[in-house]
Amino acid sequence: MSAIKRRLEPESNSRNDSSKRRKSDSARGNKVVKPSVSIPEKGKADELADPKKANIVSELYDTKSSKEAHLKQRTVARERKASKPNADSIARAKKIWERLRRKSHVPLEERKTLVDELFSIITGHINDFVFKHDSVRPVQCALKYANAEQRRAIAQELRGQFKTLAQSRYAKFLVAKILAEPDKVVRGWVLSEFEGSVRKLINHPEASWILDDSYRAVASPLQRRRLLREWYGAEFAIFKQSEEQHAKDAKIENEQVDLLQVLEANPEKRKPILSNLHGMINQLIQKKMTAFTMLHDAMLQYSIAVGHPSTSPAAAEFLEMLKPASANTDEQDYESEKDILLNLAFTPSGSRVVARAFAVSNAKDRKVMLRVFKNHIETMACDVNAYSVLLAASETIDDTVMTSKMIFPELLATKTEDIEERCSAICALANHQYGRIPLLWALATASAELPTSLVPPGSSARTLITGVRELRVETSKKEPEKRRAELAQALSEYDGILLKTIQSKAEELVQTAAGCQFITEVLLNIAGENTDAVTAVAVMARGDPNMEDHFSKSPAAGKMLRTLILGGHYDAKQGQIAKAHSDLKFADPFWGAIKEHATAWASGASSFTVVNLLEAEQFASKDEVKAVLKNGKRDLDAAAEKGNKGAQILLQKM
Repeated sequence: MSAIKRRLEPESNSRNDSSKRRKSDSARGNKVVKPSVSIPEKGKADELADPKKANIVSELYDTKSSKEAHLKQRTVARERKASKPNADSIARAKKIWERLRRKSHVPLEERKTLVDELFSIITGHINDFVFKHDSVRPVQCALKYANAEQRRAIAQELRGQFKTLAQSRYAKFLVAKILAEPDKVVRGWVLSEFEGSVRKLINHPEASWILDDSYRAVASPLQRRRLLREWYGAEFAIFKQSEEQHAKDAKIENEQVDLLQVLEANPEKRKPILSNLHGMINQLIQKKMTAFTMLHDAMLQYSIAVGHPSTSPAAAEFLEMLKPASANTDEQDYESEKDILLNLAFTPSGSRVVARAFAVSNAKDRKVMLRVFKNHIETMACDVNAYSVLLAASETIDDTVMTSKMIFPELLATKTEDIEERCSAICALANHQYGRIPLLWALATASAELPTSLVPPGSSARTLITGVRELRVETSKKEPEKRRAELAQALSEYDGILLKTIQSKAEELVQTAAGCQFITEVLLNIAGENTDAVTAVAVMARGDPNMEDHFSKSPAAGKMLRTLILGGHYDAKQGQIAKAHSDLKFADPFWGAIKEHATAWASGASSFTVVNLLEAEQFASKDEVKAVLKNGKRDLDAAAEKGNKGAQILLQKM
């Protein structure tokens, strides 16, 4: 109504002039008579000559209140909507959806009836539903409650339009729901429609997320290679590969070497392929669309293909793309430029890209990159991919003071004032599958060999760190052992919190393999007063080891005790014990804890702990151990006859 009123009013200049004249008349004492109806300007009045428009205007002017006017507007809107095709079907489908979406309020039998009715409405007319924000929801609801046959029927009806649906603001969610269903045939239909348009879809504001989700979570390794190949240039999108080539690709286990194979087979195309790949990567980075797994895979392939920055200008340029601007620049710009490294760190390919960047960068660039992860260290340490980035930083940065100040405070919860809360947080980290690795890395890598307890053979982290150590030769000047020792010393200087954690949480730590490893590495390598921590672990051995819940029955606990008694890890290459860096005297308090049940220990599952007591150099009570064991020789003989190797060795030593 207000819009029509404005159309009936004269131009603003005329209105202002009339207002001025009325004011001047009032000033002179003349009576001013306000016109009851505004006179429409020339041209506007002609529009009212139409009887229909005139009736609408008159009805609006006759309305007694704003509420009635709004009611009339809603009525007109409903009539307009009802005049559209399939209006009744869409309205009924929406009513059914409104009922079905409250799952807990709908009985099973009623739900089945409503779902059957909903399918009877949408079947054959799905294209009329899927492109509108409200009518697409009933289709999604039908997909949710459908059986496998009905889901495939919906997908069959939409076949040939998945690419268009993915670019729709509302229908893209339907595509995502279809891909979430474990139907390989339907997934193949969707992905086959994406092929040939990958470069367009990855830059589309709506379709890019659907494409990347399907690439990451749905596509097979072979399908991922085919989708990513389109980044190499238009010819890879236009000219499809033969079935023979697809079969060869299917035998490739490592999907990341695909680009190298293409370049090796087509050396004349190296420059245009790398140029196209660089252009696509740079385009998405400039648009701040850096969270895509497909982008991270492309960046890893490009990084490997261009080589080392010292010999390749393309590699140096790629490294510049990763670096954020100085922290002294505008805060908003700096935060947005940090996103690329943060997003990369949490994906398999992205973490390898960042690790390689640490390995090939100079000292200044490494510091800039590490500062990006400030306030995210603990989250990274507990992530299956990101923790390897922290290992790469520890392996390459020569400035160990800066490294320790950036990484250790967050891992050791230094912002928490309460000591008990700090110990609980560190205990939880020590028992975490991945969080314990960055915490113990400087302690457990005393030798050149990578510790299998932290990075098992064949693991992706082991491969990553091995590659980092090869690349850092040209860029890191400090000796690896010196770097490790400085980090271990820095870890020791954090107010002895690791030893305090063992002292207060020993009972909890000895129950898990990760906790036993944490105790072993900390007591062997952390300098400082460790008497209380050693005693706390030793007293855990009290009691009869034959009891069902005694911690000595754990293989990890047995290994921990043997290592602590001997004062270091056994070096298989040297054939001797690699002595600990700290002055550890564990054998004496341990013997005091088990003396009462020494025979049970010697003839039980942890008999080798008693053997190690007799072999420990600093243990002064060996004669007392032998005397106690002689009194229980009958139990030792029985255990030896049953094949207990430790009992057999003890009998020989006696």
